[in-house]
Amino acid sequence: MPPVTCHMSPAEHLGVLVLGAGASSRMGRPKLLLPWKDTTVIGQIIGQWRELGARQIVIVHRSNDSALFAELDRLDHPRANRIENPQTGLGMFSSLICAANWPGWQKEISNWAIVLGDQPHLQAATLRALLAFAAQNAGAICQPQSGGHSRHPVILPRVAFSGLKFSRAESLKDFLKSVPCRRAEFAATDPGLALDLDTPEDYRRAQAAV
Repeated sequence: MPPVTCHMSPAEHLGVLVLGAGASSRMGRPKLLLPWKDTTVIGQIIGQWRELGARQIVIVHRSNDSALFAELDRLDHPRANRIENPQTGLGMFSSLICAANWPGWQKEISNWAIVLGDQPHLQAATLRALLAFAAQNAGAICQPQSGGHSRHPVILPRVAFSGLKFSRAESLKDFLKSVPCRRAEFAATDPGLALDLDTPEDYRRAQAAV
């Protein structure tokens, strides 16, 4: 009788960190709460990573963001998987430091996906391919490359994610340059990788592209 083979999902040990503490100043209204398909931007992002089988999905948010909290409750996103960043004025990197120091990560997690909160338009096939690429490059920092630039989501192994705790870098880009981990570049063709929803025009373009 042939041996039973266990096919483990590439996301089996993945923690997803969604950066949702921005002010949305250029958009003029909260980006994460904008309508997207039959849900919202944050609903689409959470749904994608749930379908991919991520072990734990965590949102970093601003203090007292009652509108976002209400939407997360509607989406049945556990309150235990939310991290407050009380110093959002320090920029995106401060959210990463908060998340790295957060004690609520499940012990089984060995890799973390750093996900922007305004890319609901990324193709599911792109995310699946990125996770498969990361599984083939265990222990490496894996990041999509598109148009000659590094994009998000970036996959960090445990040693890199832990290094965020006491980092004095000023940005994720600077931090990644200092981490003693192999870098693996994932060549991607998804045009959505180059588009963030910063302005109403960006939002219209992204909706038209899906």
